[in-house]
Amino acid sequence: MGLVTASRRPAGPTWTDYRASIGDRSTLFAAVAAQWGVARALYVGSYLDLSPSTAIASVTYVDNDRRAARFFADHTAVAADLLGRTTGDAGSEVAFLDADFTAEMALEEAAYDLLIALYTGPAWDHCRRYLAPDGLFLANSSHGDASLAALDPDLELVGVVQHRGDRYRLGAEDLDTYLQPKKPETADADLIRAGGRGIAYTRPAFAYLFRRR
Repeated sequence: MGLVTASRRPAGPTWTDYRASIGDRSTLFAAVAAQWGVARALYVGSYLDLSPSTAIASVTYVDNDRRAARFFADHTAVAADLLGRTTGDAGSEVAFLDADFTAEMALEEAAYDLLIALYTGPAWDHCRRYLAPDGLFLANSSHGDASLAALDPDLELVGVVQHRGDRYRLGAEDLDTYLQPKKPETADADLIRAGGRGIAYTRPAFAYLFRRR
């Protein structure tokens, strides 16, 4: 398990603690990885959410929260939280970058199969350079990420995620019925960026999966 930082940390919150408050998203990433063969992911604004590593071999987590940095610096804590929760080669590389993802990061461009932005933003504006051609962008609309992605001609909606509790379903049916604004005039990229939040849709989903054209 490769980590960007390696110093020990004092006892603090773990993914187990965080999972109790947000739920377990492992089934979401299992579905994405199984359907799309994702091998390398970049998760910006991750905080302590290790769920992608239960299904994806290599995941780089990015956050500038001190608690996240302390957690990922402790190999033992990360391994303990993943113990018994991975399949195949998932979790074989867990990396962490203590950084503000809205600034340029020391990461290889076009190197990741999947860019993850859940309850953060504006990730697509700042991190698209790291996503490979035909790569996937998983986002929700809480901070405008999915709303901006829906307006970008470089992205194509290929899946929607619904969930109940800890169970997630990735579907591709009737995609044209999603991302339809309740108020068409709100579908303006500049307005979304200025407001810092997503717009309301006639048929909402937990998250949206886009493919880079």
